[in-house]
Amino acid sequence: MLQRIRVFFVERNVLEVETPLLSHASGTDPQLAFFTSNYETPPHSQLLFLQTSPEFAMKRLLAAGSGSIFQICKAFRNGEAGRFHNPEFTILEWYRVDFDLAELMNEVELLFDILFDGRLKKPQRISYQNVFEQFTGLNALVFSFEDYSAFAKREHLSDAISICGENHALWLDFLFSFCVQPHLGKNELCLVYGYPACQSSLARLNAKNPLITERVEVFINGIELGNGFHELSDAEEQNRRFDAEIEIRKQNNLPKVEKDKRLLAALKNGLPDCSGIALGLDRILMVLANSQTIADVLSFDISHA
Repeated sequence: MLQRIRVFFVERNVLEVETPLLSHASGTDPQLAFFTSNYETPPHSQLLFLQTSPEFAMKRLLAAGSGSIFQICKAFRNGEAGRFHNPEFTILEWYRVDFDLAELMNEVELLFDILFDGRLKKPQRISYQNVFEQFTGLNALVFSFEDYSAFAKREHLSDAISICGENHALWLDFLFSFCVQPHLGKNELCLVYGYPACQSSLARLNAKNPLITERVEVFINGIELGNGFHELSDAEEQNRRFDAEIEIRKQNNLPKVEKDKRLLAALKNGLPDCSGIALGLDRILMVLANSQTIADVLSFDISHA
């Protein structure tokens, strides 16, 4: 799998890069928990963060003129373990300069066709709004607490009411995970695009509809395999979104994080128009090997590390 991925990008003149796994900054996403480490340079000590993806550093390379790039590396997310999760996992992330989201989706489909030897059925593309309405009957773009909670009660998911409250993004995550995602990509590649604006902190808004963002997620057999964006390049807007997420973390008593000022500086300097995506390679290997848990495709999962 790794060899095929590297050949795929070399043939397309996409440069392989390597960026730090330890950084002075972290992401701000309230749904992610971070590993930290103390860097000791006596008499000083610095708090560093293990990266949840190489995204921010790769965007700094893009802003410096690298051109299209890809990376295969480890990523780390605290508190994540289970059938599809290991706190340390392998990620493929790539960015294509001058690609819009549709062109990125084309390339994703080509890569999967190679990895699966053409065995998958014809890929399916569907908008988030349409697939959410198909399986819930709800409008994903306009939040109604009454409609959402009534649906949750009918589907015996009443816990969502206390968990999500008036938070539209939490409702979408909850209902999508339980009611939509299991139906996606039955022995086929399914690309869901056009996510609601409240869910995409790193994607640009759709030029024709500000209620949605230029974001895509990739699924096979109900398993989420990747997340991609037509990348936001506005430094001020990115900073505003970071601050909004930090405020949510404060309200929920989540650990303090450090927003990446070097990324913001790179965006201010100028990020080329580009689209990028991150794929979980362990999960892809699970599907290729017809394995039931991520531990089956890891040399040593966290319980044996």
